[in-house]
Amino acid sequence: MRRAVVTGAPGSGKSTLLAEVARRGIATGEEVARAILQSPGGMELRAERPSDFALAMLEAQRASWDRAGEGDAPILFDRGFADIVGFLRLEGLAVPPAIDDACRRYRYEGPVFHAPPWREIYRLDDERIQSWEEAVDSDAAVLGAWRDYGYNPITLPLSDLVTRADYVVERL
Repeated sequence: MRRAVVTGAPGSGKSTLLAEVARRGIATGEEVARAILQSPGGMELRAERPSDFALAMLEAQRASWDRAGEGDAPILFDRGFADIVGFLRLEGLAVPPAIDDACRRYRYEGPVFHAPPWREIYRLDDERIQSWEEAVDSDAAVLGAWRDYGYNPITLPLSDLVTRADYVVERL
């Protein structure tokens, strides 16, 4: 199986890209952080207990990984384990051993695509509460975490959706 990831800045078109890739028949994994934020108490957990939020993301990411199952078909995840490390670093928090271990144990075989900050499409919503500057800082923290765990993210073009999706599908 080729597990691949789209990571990067909040509001950089990751979810839209994954929806288009899924429409083309590629399996995708949900963004676990957004799912937690949308659940009752999720926003409060993130704001009041960010370390517990990170551990909740870890458990949800492991479950998503396990659901991917076996086989040869690629699956493209919306973020991955190293994104949790980036979140903790951005919050100025230590990385618990369980999260570090997951980053070392659960390895993505496919490419790690980096969706860079894209000012023209950035929008706030109910879960995306970071300012533009905070989104840029988040991107730097996440990108650094992926590199620290031995990945070489491939930066996606700032282009229309079809071109971006073509770029990803060709590399899977």
